[in-house]
Amino acid sequence: MGDTIKPRLMEAGADLNRILSILEEKNPLSLLDERIEKAIVENNARLLILDPIQGYLGSHVDINRANEIRSVLKSISAVAERTGCAIVLIGHLNKASSSSSAYRGLGSIDFRAAARSVLLVGRLKNDPTVRVIVHDKSSLAPEGRSLAFALGDEEGFRWLDGYDGISSEELLCGFAGETKTAAAEDLIRGILSCGTEVMSEEIFRAALQKGISRRTVNEAKKNIPGIVTRKNGKSWCWQLPK
Repeated sequence: MGDTIKPRLMEAGADLNRILSILEEKNPLSLLDERIEKAIVENNARLLILDPIQGYLGSHVDINRANEIRSVLKSISAVAERTGCAIVLIGHLNKASSSSSAYRGLGSIDFRAAARSVLLVGRLKNDPTVRVIVHDKSSLAPEGRSLAFALGDEEGFRWLDGYDGISSEELLCGFAGETKTAAAEDLIRGILSCGTEVMSEEIFRAALQKGISRRTVNEAKKNIPGIVTRKNGKSWCWQLPK
């Protein structure tokens, strides 16, 4: 908490007055612990995060036995119902690379069955600084589009565009295929290959015809070294010298 989580929160600009933890030094926490609901009610908490979920089952619960997992998850679900607090349980994947996403969680499949929404987070093979979030299950609403963020490069954390078409299975395989960002890079290089200045709006229009957003084009531009930009009146020109 002190040497990892707090520094990361501070770097992200979090309001630490709105972030609390339950002390576990003398008494380890479990999903059946009454301190969870007490802490939520006393602090009017709107979000509870437990990471990793396997560490909060209690010493007598077998993570592979559905009947044991089901009763524990039913208890924490009841807490969410009574308090209105959103509860996020973070788990880890097993190494069964041939399995579908539904069977990749550690332990019983009841972890997934009990959840109303499941998000899968994974790295890309060709760029380990990029993580993609795929909505793998949604019981109460349509599944959302995939999101991506960069973590670990010089710019720190930032949201990325152009990864909304990745599926759970592709992500679990590392996804080395072409993303919209990569397609935007190819488009920019092709348009600027002549070496002369081109209005940025012309590039944005060409990208839009291929279903690529302005934000993705700007993200792709960062990945191409040597692009020179110049303001011409109220417009911008881009150039990639030969």
